[in-house]
Order: sequence, then C-alpha cells, then structure tokens
Amino acid sequence: MYSALNRINALAAFTLSTLTVLTFLCYASTAFNDSSRPATINAATVVLKNVPDYVVSREKNDLGVLRFDLNADLTPVFNWNVKQLFVYLVAEYASEKNNINQVVLWDHIMRHDVDSPVLKLKNENLKYYFWDDGHGLLGNKNVTLKLEWNIIPNAGQLPLWSSTGSFKLAFPDKYSSVHQ
Repeated sequence: MYSALNRINALAAFTLSTLTVLTFLCYASTAFNDSSRPATINAATVVLKNVPDYVVSREKNDLGVLRFDLNADLTPVFNWNVKQLFVYLVAEYASEKNNINQVVLWDHIMRHDVDSPVLKLKNENLKYYFWDDGHGLLGNKNVTLKLEWNIIPNAGQLPLWSSTGSFKLAFPDKYSSVHQ
C-alpha cells in the first residue's frame, strides 16, 4: 500500500504535467498567427536644433523635434492569448558614426479588454527626445518612422512585430534657432 505522501506526490506530478501540456497547447494555438498590421504615419513641423546634451557631456548634438499623425487598427492582433501590447514609434536612420540608428520616439501600453486597440493620433508630440550622438540628423533625408509592437502573451514567447506602413522623413540642411 502506498503512503499518503506517495499519493500526494503522484497527484502533484500528474497535475503539473497536465498543466504544462495544456499551457503548451495554449501557446501553440496562437504561435503562428500573422500579427503584422498596416499603419499610416505622417510627420509635420520638423525642426532640427543643435543644443548641448548635459546628461552625457557638454558637446552639442542634434535634437530633432516633430509632431506626428498615427492611424493603426490593432484589433486583429488581440486574441485570447494576448494580455497586452507594448506599441512604440521608432525612427531609423544611418549616419556617419553608425550604420544604423534606432530611436524610440513614442510608446503606449495597450491592455486587452481595457484599452481601445485602435490608434488615432493627430498632431501628437514626441514622448521622448530625438537625440543623435553627433550631427547625424543634419541634412539627413532618409529617416524612416515605423510602428512596432511587442505582444505580451498569457503563455508563450514575446514576439516583436512591425507595421507594414512607414514614413520617410527629411531633416533640414541647417539648424533652427534654439529659442524657437
């Protein structure tokens, strides 16, 4: 006859094994969903300043200032396995110092069943400063704005997705005055 501890151990092992299999099946049911979505991004009032960055050093660096419009419907991304989305707007460009620069300009957390999955932003300010570690924005005509998001699931991996739409941004060839 088995003791009470042996029976509790067998029951706990069976329960954990069953929960592990069920969690994997939950993950597998949504793992191969295509979560890319179209987004419309526009930018206006692009200003470029050359100001000192007192956080790192006193050297003058490029600071880009702009306003943007963003429209994206992320409703199909949400399913029963999505707890929330971490959505962010990224500026990507090349400079003499770096082959690729990526700067997060704005972000938002969208929770399932709490927040609206439709983004309609008009004339929105940047949430974070658009600094370049030098003068890579001056006259740069190939800055791409993209919308990206991380899916935070109930079970499974944390995939990174990008929108199918982007916006090409051109910075001016000269700096604006600091007191603008």
